[in-house]
Amino acid sequence: MKAYVFPGQGAQFVGMGKDLYENNPLAKELFEKANDILGFRITDLMFAGTDEDLKQTKVTQPAVFLHSVILAKTLGEEFQPDMVAGHSLGEFSALVAAGALSFEDGLKLVSKRAMAMQKACEMTPSTMAAVLALPDEKVEEICATITDETVVCANYNCPGQLVISGTVPGIDAACEKLLAAGAKRALKLKVGGAFHSPLMEPARAELAAAIEATTFSAPTCPVYQNVSTKAETCPDTIKANLIAQLTAPVRWTQSVQNMIADGANHFIELGPGAVLQGMIKKINKEVTTEGKQ
Repeated sequence: MKAYVFPGQGAQFVGMGKDLYENNPLAKELFEKANDILGFRITDLMFAGTDEDLKQTKVTQPAVFLHSVILAKTLGEEFQPDMVAGHSLGEFSALVAAGALSFEDGLKLVSKRAMAMQKACEMTPSTMAAVLALPDEKVEEICATITDETVVCANYNCPGQLVISGTVPGIDAACEKLLAAGAKRALKLKVGGAFHSPLMEPARAELAAAIEATTFSAPTCPVYQNVSTKAETCPDTIKANLIAQLTAPVRWTQSVQNMIADGANHFIELGPGAVLQGMIKKINKEVTTEGKQ
């Protein structure tokens, strides 16, 4: 069974989507439609901007979304997923690709999400850190010992790779303790805030109103969501999980394990980079993975 997966923030690179735009009339039409919806030429930044341009959350999130979704649209009849999933932001790409959201509504929500997250980031100095080679339970235990600051597990990416999220002093204290406990690395990430933590509550509240006001349909195949890790098809459940996602952890390891348990044996990553393929191979070496850019 084929599972299509969609990457999140961090997968972007300068030049992303340029070949698609230049060689596929449908892709060009959709990219131009996106420029109109966003009110600025995001294609200029994607195709010929700088790394700094692409790092701005308000640019990064729509850029990764557009690359992924437009790729899925240009596959036409070839795009026949048995199931889909997306990592964090990628969940919006997955929902549009599976027909639960229109292209226009998906892009508007992603843009609103990016702006709301940017605002939340500016309210409290916060960050994230990647922790390598410690069991999840140990990382959870150590985060729980830091009570005077906010530190939580944010991304369960694959066995031995977990990302924590919180205030800057909280992350610094946690990294020190995690290294002392035997982590191979506890490395702060170049991100502007504490995504998937309680510090994103202002963004969650803002995005909730926009999601509630948007029409969702039943997807054409099950969507494995970050919050529940299970196959979801009910529009109301999908909405609730999407709202919860901003302050809840991305349970990618568990989602992929559930997809495999439900029959997925061939994973296709649509969008920039190949990060998800690497994670999936670490979760289960037996499945086949490929990517399309």
